[in-house]
Formats: sequence, C-alpha cells, structure tokens
Amino acid sequence: MKVFIDGKFCSERDAKVSVFDHGLLYGDGIFEGIRFYNGRVFRLTEHIDRLYDSARAIALTIPLSKAEMTEATLESCRQNGLRDGYIRLVVTRGVGDLGLNPKNCSRGTVIIIAASITLYPEELYRNGLTVVTCATRRMAPGALNPAVKSLNYLNNIMAKIEAGSAGEGLMLNEQGYVTECTGDNIFIIKNGKIFTPPISAGALGGITRSVVMEIAEGFGTPVSETNLTRYDLYTADEFFLTGTAAEIIPVVNLDARPIGEGTPGSLSEKFITKFRELTQASGTPIY
Repeated sequence: MKVFIDGKFCSERDAKVSVFDHGLLYGDGIFEGIRFYNGRVFRLTEHIDRLYDSARAIALTIPLSKAEMTEATLESCRQNGLRDGYIRLVVTRGVGDLGLNPKNCSRGTVIIIAASITLYPEELYRNGLTVVTCATRRMAPGALNPAVKSLNYLNNIMAKIEAGSAGEGLMLNEQGYVTECTGDNIFIIKNGKIFTPPISAGALGGITRSVVMEIAEGFGTPVSETNLTRYDLYTADEFFLTGTAAEIIPVVNLDARPIGEGTPGSLSEKFITKFRELTQASGTPIY
C-alpha cells in the first residue's frame, strides 16, 4: 500500500508522523471518509468542501489548495491500483511542542490513505441491524460542534464500547433527543413519511444523509428534519442508518424492540437499491 504524507507517497511500512504532531498529542485535526466505486470517487467535491469548512471552523490552514487536495486524493487511488474502496483523508495541526497552543505548529500535516473496506457484512444489509441506546451522550454543539469532523472521536468510541456486541449504538443529546449512532445518521419512516434529526440536535450533516434526502425528493417523499425521541424510533415502521462507510443499512431492532415487522422495510430497500445505482454510475473519475 502507498500512503500520501505531505506531498510524497511512501510504503505503508514507512508511513510515519512525528510523536510531536498535535493530531496525535491532542486530537487536533480533521478528517474525511470518502468512498469510491467502479473507478469513480463518490461525491468528492462535497467531501473536499466539508474538509475545508472543518478546517476553517478550527482555524487550521490546510497546506494544499482544493484542486491540489483533489488531485492527491485521486492519485492515492491510482498509486494503489484501486477501483473500489475507501479513502481516509486526514489533516492535523502538524508538529509542535508539548503545549496546547496551535500557533507553535508551523505547518499542517496531510495524510491520505486509500484502501479497501467492509464495515458490515452483506447479510446485515439483507437482514437488518440491531441497535442499543448508549448512556454516553453526544457532544453538545456548544462544546464541540458536530459539523466539524475532528480527530477527537473519544465520545463516539465510548458509546461504541457501550454498544458491545450489538450492531450499533444510538446516541442522545443532553435533552434526550436522538442525534445519531456512533458513526451514522438516522432516518425513520412512519406512515409513508420520512424523518431525521436536525443538525441542531447534534447530528452531523452527513454526505450520505444529503444523498438520501435527494433520493427521497426524487421518490416524491421529502424528508422532515425534526427532533425525535426513542419513542418515535420504537414506533417507526422502518428505520435505517446512513454513512459513507456504512452506506445505507436497515435497523430491525432497537433496545430489544422490533422495528415494524422486525425485517427491513420495502421503502428502506428502495433507498438501498437507488443509492447503489448512484454510486456505480456517478462520481469523479480516477483514471
């Protein structure tokens, strides 16, 4: 595997960063997870734009232009001879001292990894996922805005540990409203209508989330962004998660309660089919 680090490609064995990099010392940095299918990177422009928005939000200067970052991302796929897989694009504050002050970091570090990925086995897309509610609450927007895809994921990791052997963990905000799962956005369907938690509740404005909204509009069923409680999820007809790595995956059980008939719903399956059609037919060409 070839890994891009600060303008150069090196082998996986030689891919190293300094122990004084503030991404390692303090989680001071940002990232994007991006998928590519059939020789095309899906929604690359949206991912690059969000990366630079995250950087601006934390006052981090990315040492590449958007055009240079886009080309480096595509070249990472080419260097590894891949047509399908996952890209992890990371920008840290860079090398500094042992103090917190980001001004002591002279230049950000850029890392791009292109590899294959399988987040969930295929049978879970056919049979559905089990989810449990976690006691760990989602980080409040006033503490760390979830719109920033930062390297500080300890909040989500603690919830993932709680979820244990269950497929995923549901996270609430301090008001008790549903936000998202440990790494995926949430959608429910009730009486033919589609609902998802608003960004203001603490949910990430996911790229796949926005694609689902586009698909829903094409189906003639717009999505309502509204505060949801666990009651709304328990009593939903259908429930599915969305994320770049997970794509769209149905949920059939929450906190030992079956969702709907306890099997993936027909509308959820339509979303999965349409999403997979889009990923195979659109995107930025790699080669």
